[in-house]
Amino acid sequence: MSRSLFEKKPLDVLLEEMKGESRLRRILGPVQLTSLGVGAIIGTGIFVLTGVAAHNKTGPALMLSFVVSGLACIFAALCYAEFASMVPVAGSAYTYAYATLGELMAWIVGWDLVLEYAVASATVAHGWSHYFQDFIGIFGYKIPFAFTNAPIDYDMTVGKIIPTGTSFDLPALGIAVLITLVLIKGIRESATFNAAMVGVKVAIVFFVIVVGAMYVDPRNWTPFAPFGFGGLTFFGKTIWGQTDAGGQPLGMMAGAATIFFAYIGFDSISTHAEEARNPKRDVPIGIITSLLLCTVLYIAVSMVLTGMVPYDKISIDAPVSNAFAQAGLPWAQLLISLGALTGITSVLLVMMLSQPRILLAMARDGLLPQSFFGAVHEKFRTPWKSTILTGIFVSTLASFLPLTILADLVNIGTLFAFVIVCSAVLIMRKTNPDAERPFRAPLGAFVPIAGIAICLLLMFSLPAENWLRLVIWLAIGMAIYFGYGRSHSVMAQMPVKAKSGGKRSR
Repeated sequence: MSRSLFEKKPLDVLLEEMKGESRLRRILGPVQLTSLGVGAIIGTGIFVLTGVAAHNKTGPALMLSFVVSGLACIFAALCYAEFASMVPVAGSAYTYAYATLGELMAWIVGWDLVLEYAVASATVAHGWSHYFQDFIGIFGYKIPFAFTNAPIDYDMTVGKIIPTGTSFDLPALGIAVLITLVLIKGIRESATFNAAMVGVKVAIVFFVIVVGAMYVDPRNWTPFAPFGFGGLTFFGKTIWGQTDAGGQPLGMMAGAATIFFAYIGFDSISTHAEEARNPKRDVPIGIITSLLLCTVLYIAVSMVLTGMVPYDKISIDAPVSNAFAQAGLPWAQLLISLGALTGITSVLLVMMLSQPRILLAMARDGLLPQSFFGAVHEKFRTPWKSTILTGIFVSTLASFLPLTILADLVNIGTLFAFVIVCSAVLIMRKTNPDAERPFRAPLGAFVPIAGIAICLLLMFSLPAENWLRLVIWLAIGMAIYFGYGRSHSVMAQMPVKAKSGGKRSR
């Protein structure tokens, strides 16, 4: 086939697609979009991964890890907001890459986003499972051991994967199935359900900060960085910082790469641009507001958590509720566990809500079968078939793979997507300088360049095997693209005149 692998999709073509019968329903305002962002961000990251990072990688320096990760996300968020205001359609970074870097890079980013949202959902389901078991344990109930966790886990003391003696994670499986059923019903019901849960968990987070501050012992912040401030590697070779027995990087930067998962979610707002009432205004507001709010809350919670409990005594499974239990506040443990369950549920809802919309955008372009991934339910106006498939995939991963492996895999995939989006902003400004930009990232080229640099730095702070997993995932994706997508691409069948598009005036 003679057409270019890097053929771009004109802006006019992207905007025209929203007028078809398969367009999603526009019902989301700025408050609902911000709620979706907060719903996706505050959850497993703050209630679970804070314990993993503080205990194993950073100590009290976790608060600086959140600052570094937050900076990377702020730069990327500004780039997302610029693109989302220009191209208010489903697809997020996939759509942006198609308009700037061409079809091949768009497929790579889209396939990468499948990794991000699906595996992130499985990770979140694991976090929900831990807090659910902690919650029922308060009342003396226990799930049979065989169904409490994934059958394998990573042990940092020996540096290898070990069996856990369990069969599969039953609570994680159950919550994934339940959320799938809710999502098939519709975006309005999903957004309303999410808004209610967001209100509960934000209240719990403020409770943790205010009440927990009364039990902070500043001596717990010493040493501040027991693992150092490093953790930077280059394809497995340590450049700066310590490593554990298995060669995994340790330190503040390594912690930043791990808890980067906590920020995943603001980009999901851009996947719902097609369902926003006024996307050119409301989507940038939702992205930036949700990210700034959550960054402040994360830093505050990490300060309280590491101040309440010595870093080496922080629980890995349910760190926040357990910190209050260690402080002699069992009633607070009950409240926080309930709030964490609510919060993590909303994260899972938004993540699994976003995944089918990426698949929908790819199906519209012919890169995936339109009859399945592009099917929109006649009554509910939701991509119901891909929602069911997402539910099956998420529940399977959540049942059999451990949280630590899933979280790092999500992080490298998301960071890669952020690098592409920041790069795409620079390219679009050069190739389409007159395109309408209702929102423009400030400080010229500094924001996208800084976003690229920090995201790459965090990618190199992840363990080497994560690069291998990313390469394997992308190789599977390339096989699907060249085996199906390239020959079925809508762009390949579009007349040359239509491909040329037209520049929209400012």
